Amino acid sequence: MHELKIQLEGLETQIQTALKAIDLDTKRHRVIELDTLMQEPDFWSDQKRAQQISREASHTRTFVERWEKLRNDLAELKEIFPTIDAENDTQSVAEFHGMVARLQKDWRGLEIQTFLGGKYDDHSAILSIHAGTGGKDAQDFADMLLRMYLRWAEKHSFAAKILDQSPGEEVGLKSATVAIDGDYVYGYLKSENGVHRLVRQSPFNAKNSRETSFVLVEVLPEIIEGTEIEIKRDDLRVDTYRSSAPGGQNVNKTDSAVRITHIPTGLVVGCQTERSQLQNKEHAMKILAAKLADMMEREQAKELSDLKGGKIEMSWGNQIRSYVLHPYKMIKDHRTDYEERNVEPVLDGEIDGFIEAFLKQGK
Repeated sequence: MHELKIQLEGLETQIQTALKAIDLDTKRHRVIELDTLMQEPDFWSDQKRAQQISREASHTRTFVERWEKLRNDLAELKEIFPTIDAENDTQSVAEFHGMVARLQKDWRGLEIQTFLGGKYDDHSAILSIHAGTGGKDAQDFADMLLRMYLRWAEKHSFAAKILDQSPGEEVGLKSATVAIDGDYVYGYLKSENGVHRLVRQSPFNAKNSRETSFVLVEVLPEIIEGTEIEIKRDDLRVDTYRSSAPGGQNVNKTDSAVRITHIPTGLVVGCQTERSQLQNKEHAMKILAAKLADMMEREQAKELSDLKGGKIEMSWGNQIRSYVLHPYKMIKDHRTDYEERNVEPVLDGEIDGFIEAFLKQGK
């Protein structure tokens, strides 16, 4: 019981320190303010503003509720501990051990939020994958990473939707863009921003020689156009074309795919996975808003490091992570030195260890 007491006291110190850092009282007041705004008669007259306020209210309320539960569970354990008869009631000791273990698990889940204080950290994310040097292997690697991120989203109950994809000539993907919707998705996935390197025996040549290939992953916060950034319609050129992505006969027979060019910056975005041209345009505008916001942030930042997970040079010598499948198996992040030897679960979406290491290091 002495070790359990030390464990509980250590948890209490960590949780109380975190509670002071997140300023729970201020967030409670913010929930009240947002609820008041949502009760105004003309609240829904401005759809974009209403959407932003509703999202913030939902995020903040969930945040407060989870931290209050953690604090209350800690208080309950502190109250129960002195009443346990360690010598004569082994069942109550076992139950208390289980309660402490659950508190530790809940704390680990919330602790990472204390590192998510960036401007857009609580936003959903738009993730793009681009095959680089490596031919078929790079395109296959792009497909592997797309699956990894979709599985990660599924494990965390985040909604993921492929907005655009360009299939490889024979295998895999040349590129893909995915919208992942949920609280703090951008805050978590900004750790993935950069060049990823794969080393393995290639299945695409007769000799199965050892090959190295590269994929660029870009992660942007989803921005609500009109609230966080204004886009002038006169600055846009909208082109439509027939989709080449999977989606049935309708996709291929109608000009449903949309490509939007932002003339002042030269940014080009597209979406082709929906049957409706209007839906594709809406998704493309989301991507454009995210790219413009990211561009503005980088221009305003005094140093590139001001943006956690920000852009890096698009050169294949700057890989952030290596996935080595031959002659040994290891996935290693070069920024944090965090590594995993059991590569299959990582490629199946279990990347939280890499995310947490990145956030805790404060990159």
